[in-house]
Amino acid sequence: MQPLIGITTASSIDPNSGLLYSRAYQPIIRAVERAGGLPLLIPTGLSESTLRALYDRLDGVLLPGGPDIDPAYYGEEAHPTVRIDAARDALEVPLVRWAAQDDLPLFGICRGHQVINVALGGSLIQDIPSQVPTTVLAHDIPDKQPRDRTTHDVAIQPDSRLATIMGTTKIGVNSLHHQAVERAAPGMVVTAVSPDGLVEATELPGRRFALSVQWHPEDLYENDETMLRLFKEFVDAARERTNARA
Repeated sequence: MQPLIGITTASSIDPNSGLLYSRAYQPIIRAVERAGGLPLLIPTGLSESTLRALYDRLDGVLLPGGPDIDPAYYGEEAHPTVRIDAARDALEVPLVRWAAQDDLPLFGICRGHQVINVALGGSLIQDIPSQVPTTVLAHDIPDKQPRDRTTHDVAIQPDSRLATIMGTTKIGVNSLHHQAVERAAPGMVVTAVSPDGLVEATELPGRRFALSVQWHPEDLYENDETMLRLFKEFVDAARERTNARA
């Protein structure tokens, strides 16, 4: 059975027509399909009752990368560099909380990694370049640099689910973010860090799959089998939950 994987979308205004769209990054969709899942795009702007009805049919939830979550969710004023998609925040925060409560497989990538942390009670560094001036790494690569280029290593906790999936405790990753997890949410464990100490992955222990990474494995999996394993493990966990429920 192919599990149904809900992939959240971003709200986007077409610059020519001014019309509002929900959009998704194609490599995320292809990665879920390659891993054996049925990708379903979840649009922004749904009522809570409609979103809940859709959620109840899902076997897993994937939160991709994108702009910043509103710092009001963790009690702070927005830094000047913050770009907010309020409709996406309203979509993703309840999904994270429902999935965590129900032990529905949950996978976060970049923004998704940060949203999971915030939705469950953690906080973020809003702008690494201005708020962590001693960092020795450039975490947000230039737009023209290929997204599949690895820019630094991350160290993975040996006893983590992530280390088991990746089969190693050190990997090279791509890096496209200006924010990072500051305070991990209650119950959440930091499972990977960059050489300058910034959080690169977190997970909720004892769950079927509740894991998030700061890098973009959807841009790496075609040439790196270890990155594909992340999607396969997530989809397999969703399949197991579906079979158990059936």
